[in-house]
Amino acid sequence: MRYHNITKDDMLNGDGLRVVLWVAGCTHKCKKCQNPETWDINSGIPFDSSAKEELFDALSQDYVSGITFSGGDPLHPSNRDDVLLLAKEIKEKFPTKTIWLYTGFLWEEIFQISNIEQLDVLVDGEFLEELKDINLPWVGSSNQRIIDVKTTLRNKQIKILY
Repeated sequence: MRYHNITKDDMLNGDGLRVVLWVAGCTHKCKKCQNPETWDINSGIPFDSSAKEELFDALSQDYVSGITFSGGDPLHPSNRDDVLLLAKEIKEKFPTKTIWLYTGFLWEEIFQISNIEQLDVLVDGEFLEELKDINLPWVGSSNQRIIDVKTTLRNKQIKILY
């Protein structure tokens, strides 16, 4: 897995104060994407042990609510396994921290992926310029859904948070 940045003290990509890992690689290539520089799976730098240490140090702060995976697309086929294994490790090491993930895929396309249950919240759907709505929390366009992963998996019915 490759990444572009680790943002600390972020308030725009999920609830509370968060750490954001911006991964490389996206096949959706949404028109007017905020991060087109992350589309290329070979861009950015390798996510290595020092990047993981930086991430864990940031997550260890009491005031941090959790981590958000964004990009690019964390569920790009080249990222899926690494991202979800990292999410599992984070959940084990920091059980009170929430894990959010933004993806252009729809829940219906990815809900059976191994380790998806490690996530607390999944924001799904491609950004659509024609449905852009700056008044919505944590999404760029009105087609995107903020899904409570655990309730959705338990009830086998999508639970929208906002």
